[in-house]
Amino acid sequence: MSNAAPPRRTPDKPWRSEGAPPPEPPRKRMPGGWGGLILTALVVYLIANLVLSLFGEGDEPTISYTEFSKQVDAGNVSKIYSKGDAIQGQLKKKAPVPGDKKGDYTKFTTQRPAFADDRLWSELTEKQVTVTAEPVVQQRSFLVNLLIALAPMLLLVLLWVFIARRMGAGLGGGALSRKPPPKPVEVTEGGRTTFADVAGIDEVEGELNDVVDFLRNPEPYRRMGARMPGGVLLAGPPGTGKTLLARAVAGEAGVPFFSASASEFIEMIVGVGAGRVRELFAEARKVAPAIVFIDEIDTIGRARGGGGGLGGHDEREQTLNQILTEMDGFTGSEGVIVLAATNRADVLDPALTRPGRFDRVVQVSPPDRAGREAILRIHTREIPLAPGVELAPVARATPGMTGADLANLANEAALVAVKRGQSEVTQADLSTALEKVQLGAERPLVLAEEDRRRTAYHESGHALLGMLQPGADPVRKVTIVPRGRALGVTLSTPDADKYAHTEEYLRGRIIGALGGMAAEHVVFGMVTTGAESDLEQVTALARGMAGRWGMSERVGRLTAIPGDAQVPYGLSAAPATLDAVDHEMRRIVDECYESACRRLRENRDRLDALARALLEHETLEEEAAYRAAGITRLSKDDTR
Repeated sequence: MSNAAPPRRTPDKPWRSEGAPPPEPPRKRMPGGWGGLILTALVVYLIANLVLSLFGEGDEPTISYTEFSKQVDAGNVSKIYSKGDAIQGQLKKKAPVPGDKKGDYTKFTTQRPAFADDRLWSELTEKQVTVTAEPVVQQRSFLVNLLIALAPMLLLVLLWVFIARRMGAGLGGGALSRKPPPKPVEVTEGGRTTFADVAGIDEVEGELNDVVDFLRNPEPYRRMGARMPGGVLLAGPPGTGKTLLARAVAGEAGVPFFSASASEFIEMIVGVGAGRVRELFAEARKVAPAIVFIDEIDTIGRARGGGGGLGGHDEREQTLNQILTEMDGFTGSEGVIVLAATNRADVLDPALTRPGRFDRVVQVSPPDRAGREAILRIHTREIPLAPGVELAPVARATPGMTGADLANLANEAALVAVKRGQSEVTQADLSTALEKVQLGAERPLVLAEEDRRRTAYHESGHALLGMLQPGADPVRKVTIVPRGRALGVTLSTPDADKYAHTEEYLRGRIIGALGGMAAEHVVFGMVTTGAESDLEQVTALARGMAGRWGMSERVGRLTAIPGDAQVPYGLSAAPATLDAVDHEMRRIVDECYESACRRLRENRDRLDALARALLEHETLEEEAAYRAAGITRLSKDDTR
């Protein structure tokens, strides 16, 4: 194939492993390979020997035999050494080098002619020249010559390694750089994650227990001819514990756990992602039974053929195709289970969710009240709680929070206790942390008296309509202390978790959200920009009622505005239908706004009393707010 992945000497492993044996250390390779290094060393060695042979063994000149005879006759030769007709010698005094050469010499070499018939030995004896048995000019040994020859090569190798490292460091931030192979994830002292560390999603644990049992004891399934799902897809909102569940499955089964984010497979070079997928599944098969977990799989698993972007589009599709191929090749005997997590299961490619691949989809939803309490107990195991601290009220006041939100809440409570110089977390610390998470951090903002009064009436309008509206969520707290981006906050939460909402309830929420603007209109005859977030909430509710949930007679019982944010608003339905949705949205909001203004006018004395209490105390808890408004707090079973 033309788009095949380029070969890589050191595989790039973007995944993490837990419980797997440590990988073998990668072999270090020199740039260009050992063959190139040996060839270069040989060339340098030959060049060095050639240079040494050209320059000779030192500064000893070779003189003529005539010159040698003259020095002997002059008595200037102190000693000589002869081997055959070759003579080496040393002068008593320096003599100029014969010929045009400049300089003097003391040691020399010469060659006695074969036809010479002189009295050399007699002359040497007469001039008292010592004839030695050792060479006068000492030749360098083979080892010394070898070291001299290797010196340039060693310098070249050092320079080579230095340049290679500098080039590698320069490419470290580039798109084509290699990542170092990851180390195995070390298990903490408390051991691996198990189902004991997961709470609030018991129904999901039941779905995954089949996977655990299959990995622990696969023989009964094989005898029965049953096949485990090739993959299990965990779908749900962010923070619900999908990754934690996958780790708990691996920990319960006691098998290696490989985890990676889908985005880590994508690179600029087409085919690299597919190669990484092959490497990941090959590593998992080596230590099977094992679990492969791919987080945020919708990054590469979106439906193909939708146009997509340029550049990395082919790379994403090739990576997805490789995942499909690897999963389709699984058999139950291999003992490799694929788990994946996503927040957008609706956009996944049908080939990914067909039977044989991710043929089991498990919905991971936010926990209910009992689940939230159990999650809080898990996240406060390492936090010292003061005697008498109750987590049930905190769980009751946190509907819709996920496991990640509750973990953050427990951590915020511990931070508050540290700032207050306490050794234990008290109920007040939990309440303060809950206010910070739900309402935002307090801002040291000094408001003018007129702004405080307008903010007090704005929040009183929200709170009073929440108290008067049948079926509305009870008011838990009202404050005019600036928090986050808001100058004041009204907190309303239901007594019990709600999973389906009636039209009356949604209208009540719209009326309560418009209460601040309505109060400013009734009291001051004008509105301010403080209702911006309220109007955003109102618009979303009204659009859903008219265009998604069939609560408009004019639009009818259909979904004109799909929940998929990828579909452009103008292309979701015919223009006439969208005009009808817009008309019904305005009608619903206008009716709710008129109702809010009417109720505030009818209960103006309660509105004034609540505003005065806020101006005096700044923050009112649930009982104080209802008492200031003169309204009896009804239970959830009562009606008005």
